[in-house]
Amino acid sequence: MGELLLQIFSAFFIFATFFPLVKLDYWWVRIFDYPRLQKLVIILLLVSLWVWNVQNQPTITSSIWIVSLVFCSIYLTGKVVPFTPLGKKMIETVPFEEARGIHLLVGNVYQYNKNYQLAVSLVKKTNPDVIFLVETDKAWEEGMSSIEKDYPFCIKIPLDNTYGLLFYSKLEIVKKEINYLIDKEIPSLELDLKLRNGELITVYAIHPTPPVPGENSESTERDAEILIVGKKSKENKRPTLVIGDLNDVAWSYTTELFLKISEMADPRRGRGLFNTFHAKVPLFRWPLDHIFLSKHFGLASMKVENGIGSDHFPISMKAVLTEHETTETMKANGKEKKEAHEKIDRGLQDE
Repeated sequence: MGELLLQIFSAFFIFATFFPLVKLDYWWVRIFDYPRLQKLVIILLLVSLWVWNVQNQPTITSSIWIVSLVFCSIYLTGKVVPFTPLGKKMIETVPFEEARGIHLLVGNVYQYNKNYQLAVSLVKKTNPDVIFLVETDKAWEEGMSSIEKDYPFCIKIPLDNTYGLLFYSKLEIVKKEINYLIDKEIPSLELDLKLRNGELITVYAIHPTPPVPGENSESTERDAEILIVGKKSKENKRPTLVIGDLNDVAWSYTTELFLKISEMADPRRGRGLFNTFHAKVPLFRWPLDHIFLSKHFGLASMKVENGIGSDHFPISMKAVLTEHETTETMKANGKEKKEAHEKIDRGLQDE
């Protein structure tokens, strides 16, 4: 009975390891993208259980299971290591300079969370230049109103469909666009901000819909919105940031395709996972909230902040325009560009 259970669990986690390689948009496929580190830990545990179970009497069958699980663990380790300090940094670490820098705070507040004062206290404690909050309704707009005196530039789109946006800035908003890239009920922002030294940067602030049962059975719309913004940021010659809850993990195929299409960089690579979800379930955490940087920036700091009662932790970052571009970005080949174009077309057709 014990060996049968081991075989069942082993078969499932071998399947779970490689199933994300299937390029289907169904939520029940894409959900396997998320718990990569958790799968690695469980597979290593299964290897240990197999070794203990067979002890000095290994069989051909048990050896096949052990070798298969070890292969899975090697594969997953290769996928996890880039998001640890053992991996190579995409973005150079630089000291923070206020004149050429920007300090951001990004968070999904969870619309039904009423701990407005926790969010206000975090803003006062961290004192960022720019704040981007998602899942904000009218109650959240009113709950955050006390910070507006310190943030003269605001864009407020409170909605009760969990896709409301609040954007507060100490830096001047020179140009703004409120876009509905895929869905007429899901807004996003495209903004030009003026840094303290007068240089202009562009910020794309988004919150695409997640692939979950009951809301979106496929990841098509999410992937399309992420890739549309990726193309926009690539075509934009200004220093650029893409921020928000992307409802996708840092190591997914879609996020990697976004990095190649946009030629932006992920500050997590070479530094850590910086998990932001799920704030209330420690065993199931992964990085869903992101700040991507164009090659014009260096990174001064990045931090997952204390919880504000949401199912997401806020994340903050200090980035600085650098004189010399040292960021290493990925580039899309012809096949990947075609795939991105097809994903965008499918997302627009489903609108």
